[in-house]
Amino acid sequence: MSEEVREAAERGSAPSPATVRRAAERLGTAALLVVLVFVVALPVMNWAPPPTAGDLAVANGVALLVGVVSFGVYGLTRVQSLTFARLVDLGLVYEVVVGLGIATAEVFATYDPFSVVRGVSWICLWITLFPLVVPTTRWRVLIAALATASMGPAAMGLARAWGAPWPDAQTFVYLYLPNYLAAGLALVLHRVLGRLREDVSRAQQMGAYHMIELLGRGGMGEVWRATHRMLARPAAIKLIRPEALSGRASATQRQTLKARFEREARATAQLSSPHTISIYDFGATEDGVLYYVMELLDGTDLETLVAEHGPLPAGRVVHLLKQACESLAEAHRAGLVHRDVKPANLYVCRLGTKVDEVKVLDFGLVALQSGGRLTGDDQITGTPAYLAPEVVRGDREPDERVDVYALGCVAYWLLTGELVFPGKTPFEVLYGHVEEAPTPPSERARQPIPAALEALVLECLEKDPEARPRDAEDLGARLGAVVVEEPWTEAEA
Repeated sequence: MSEEVREAAERGSAPSPATVRRAAERLGTAALLVVLVFVVALPVMNWAPPPTAGDLAVANGVALLVGVVSFGVYGLTRVQSLTFARLVDLGLVYEVVVGLGIATAEVFATYDPFSVVRGVSWICLWITLFPLVVPTTRWRVLIAALATASMGPAAMGLARAWGAPWPDAQTFVYLYLPNYLAAGLALVLHRVLGRLREDVSRAQQMGAYHMIELLGRGGMGEVWRATHRMLARPAAIKLIRPEALSGRASATQRQTLKARFEREARATAQLSSPHTISIYDFGATEDGVLYYVMELLDGTDLETLVAEHGPLPAGRVVHLLKQACESLAEAHRAGLVHRDVKPANLYVCRLGTKVDEVKVLDFGLVALQSGGRLTGDDQITGTPAYLAPEVVRGDREPDERVDVYALGCVAYWLLTGELVFPGKTPFEVLYGHVEEAPTPPSERARQPIPAALEALVLECLEKDPEARPRDAEDLGARLGAVVVEEPWTEAEA
């Protein structure tokens, strides 16, 4: 049996809702396919019956019954309250019913009941494939497979009730032995599938966490929804597989990516601000997969928020940016520079009873003020739309004011729904950061922007780092002094 079914049996509970949902979807799909096969096959048999066809009325009646049952099964698989035990029972009974339908169609509508040279019954295919549909124990698989195999003799008995003679022993063996061999093959296939499921389950184990659902892919790897095996605590796992490393152009680049990943985990773990995402665990699996486990957030990033709902009111922008500044201020005090601050890395979410809470994500490009670098020579790292001019020019080591500049770009996006320098190519965007003066956000925004807030945003976007707020703590304090006509309150959030 599968790993989840075995664990459920040991603890006396049902498998996970995801397992039940997937099994229900497979059973429903199988039921619709059966209906499709009978809908196509039976009209053909009635329109041009083979010379050896028997009583088509019986075949039509059984086919209609199977069709009704199939639609019923499909409907039941869509019932959310259907338990896993009932789902398995439903699936196994359905396997037998469809077996009877196939056998009856073969005996009455297609072949001379005593014709041996006719190939293997379609029941064999049905029996062999059904373990793919509903996961259950090996004994239940075997019992259902044997019962389905016996539908061939049962259909022959039905034919005898309509006046057909019973075949001799040799013919009987030739006709129906393959059905029972298929039942044995189904048991073997079930065992193979069970081991494959266990392999997949083990592959989805990261330390004490079990990966459940892929949430997204990015340049640094994949992010999965996960749960702790003992505490049932939800989490998100960020991982980078060996094939992602091996696909890089050089050993230096592979090492850089690995170092970035490790630096991100360690840098984030040492920060304790409530507005920095929490790290639960970090490590590597036996097959070389690097991973770290972080809290699972309920919300959306600021890039998506503005793209879907438009620019935000000034009061809310101040409210969100102050929280981001609190997270980055702690990092700056620790000598860390984020270097990839952008709306996609600022997550607004619900935390307990609080809403509109900001979490800063993705410290993958973090740099130490001691001069440590995680990039190759002559490389520009970060997102072009949020890069400070000195990063583009490469004429000085990035410091806290790189993050301040990026926060100015974020504020501009939140207030206007537009980038500061919306060039058609990355080069045009980078050129704008270095050479062009930004258009005041009030000239692009749909809503009024307080003059003090606009002045602060433009100060963050100064080409000269010395002209910007000195760090996130300074920027946060100055944001707190901005007066807006309609402050953002907990009730509005």
